[in-house]
Amino acid sequence: MTTAPPPLPKALPRCLGTLGMLFLTLSAISPASSVFIIVPGMLQGAGTGALWAMAIAGLVCLATAYVYAELSSAFPIAGGEYVMVARTLGPLPGFVMLVINVFNNMLFPPVVGLGVSAVLAHVIPGLPVVPIAIVVVAGATLCGLLNIRVNALVTGLFLVIELAALGLVTALGLIHPAQGLLPMLAHPVLPSLQPATMPATGTATTIGIFALNGYGMAVYFGEEMHDASTRIARVVMLSFAAAFLFELGPTIAALIGTPDLARTLSATDPFGDFVASWGGGLIAALMAVGVAIAILNAAIVTVLGSARFLYSTGRDRVWGGPVDRWIAAVHPRWHSPWVATLVNGALGIGCCFIKLNFLLILSGGGLLVTYCAISLGALAGRRTGSTNHGPYRMPLFPIAPILTLVALAYVAWTNWLDVDEGRPGLIATAAQIVAAILYYTLVLRRRGAWIVHDPAVETAERL
Repeated sequence: MTTAPPPLPKALPRCLGTLGMLFLTLSAISPASSVFIIVPGMLQGAGTGALWAMAIAGLVCLATAYVYAELSSAFPIAGGEYVMVARTLGPLPGFVMLVINVFNNMLFPPVVGLGVSAVLAHVIPGLPVVPIAIVVVAGATLCGLLNIRVNALVTGLFLVIELAALGLVTALGLIHPAQGLLPMLAHPVLPSLQPATMPATGTATTIGIFALNGYGMAVYFGEEMHDASTRIARVVMLSFAAAFLFELGPTIAALIGTPDLARTLSATDPFGDFVASWGGGLIAALMAVGVAIAILNAAIVTVLGSARFLYSTGRDRVWGGPVDRWIAAVHPRWHSPWVATLVNGALGIGCCFIKLNFLLILSGGGLLVTYCAISLGALAGRRTGSTNHGPYRMPLFPIAPILTLVALAYVAWTNWLDVDEGRPGLIATAAQIVAAILYYTLVLRRRGAWIVHDPAVETAERL
């Protein structure tokens, strides 16, 4: 006689509207941190060719956003990508996706914490890196314990500060134009002012894809959104569009407004230098604080999303025994997955003692696998009908998933050529895939069929 499995834990209540979801998702993308931290590397590598790189990256990410929108509409479940893949490609690919996301989600908060420390070090020289990173992760974890509506308001406030910083850069560039946009597009140049090359622009494109990433975070909050199936696709697409505009706009403005194009393209902090040249050191310091707030905002949202992902794994009985019940516990007052949040925070604090470069290597190929898996899932979902119940259907199917797969093949090739970080990242991700297959075969499958559950939901006041 078999024993029935324990009942599913209490569900997360639906309390978010479109605006609250948009706050959370756009905060996860963090346009300001992308502009001030990621885009400078694109400028150093490709010069003004970075503008073309951002445009191409935007096209690729638009295609991926369409994939996310359709799958999120069909499966607005806290587990995110592993649920999408399991429902469209089967349980084994779904579990492989789960393990990849364990590394991506658990490692990102300490990466963000270390990034905040690096930014603040420009304002306060000698600031200790690891203690500040621990404070950031711990603070984000404490925020993550609160009700999701409270967090949506907090991140919305931080987001306003972040976008104001980007607006200042844009205004300064447009008020003081030094060169035209069309000549930069027609004749892109490297920092040396020599003509930009296609390989340099291609490498910058891969960085641009990473800079725009984050719109898929919406699905982690899907269980807490009112009428998520019909509304979440709009959040995904609006988040992508806003991120693209808020990242491309300040970049164009700074290049138009700089009086010394070669110096700006080669600078380690081109946007900070640009603001300091027109607004003074105090304004530049305030700008750096605004960027730190943007990164902290991203840390809070990442902890929120990672905790809901971990909560979902407990609900789907990945770990076994009482561990699943603990991880899937929901706080009776705050309605947050509080145990999953604390576990996620503890792991993040521990990872703050690991070198940033090693953390990046461990999660280096995860984004490639994730985008590839959901693109294949979108193709399979249409073929088998497993996504037919979703209200949103991407236009011009199957162009979006095929374009994403082609772009990913190119990015994987360029990463393999990078023997310092890209290739080790791909090897680390391959090791995660092998470990996932072994765990699924030797542990999960022996327990019986592994099932991804649909949560029962509650309704609460919306934001």
